[in-house]
Amino acid sequence: MYESGEDYLEAILMIKNEKGIVHSVDVANKLGVSKPSVSRAMGILRDGGYLESNEGTELKLTRKGRSKATSIYRRHRLLTDFIVEITGIDAGQAERNACRVEHVIDSDVVNGIIAWMKKNSTKTAGIPDVNLDDCYFDDDCHSDGNCEYCYAHETHA
Repeated sequence: MYESGEDYLEAILMIKNEKGIVHSVDVANKLGVSKPSVSRAMGILRDGGYLESNEGTELKLTRKGRSKATSIYRRHRLLTDFIVEITGIDAGQAERNACRVEHVIDSDVVNGIIAWMKKNSTKTAGIPDVNLDDCYFDDDCHSDGNCEYCYAHETHA
């Protein structure tokens, strides 16, 4: 999948989590693109099995789409947290950089970041029995939705 497809999936997931329902105009506004661009991208995502085909205007991720979007979002959050932790820069700057890196980073590098975060991050302090592998990359949430790192509970049906 291309970077732009990942951006669209991530945007749909984030809007769904924020508003409960997603329309093309919401995606256009979030990504700063035109409605025709969103329409074309939604067709490609539908053809790829990432979006449900429906007659209505609501955009709904399929199980495959939700899984991919959640993985992208978790990787984005992991990288944002890591960049803030390592550099001390503000979250906005870290987020912009994470957004660019999340599409090209190798999985072994991600795993190394997870290992570092487990060992060194102050954000993991006081969170009992939570594995960052689960929080960032596993579709099964093991924290019952109470972990500040776990975004899986936001996408459970």
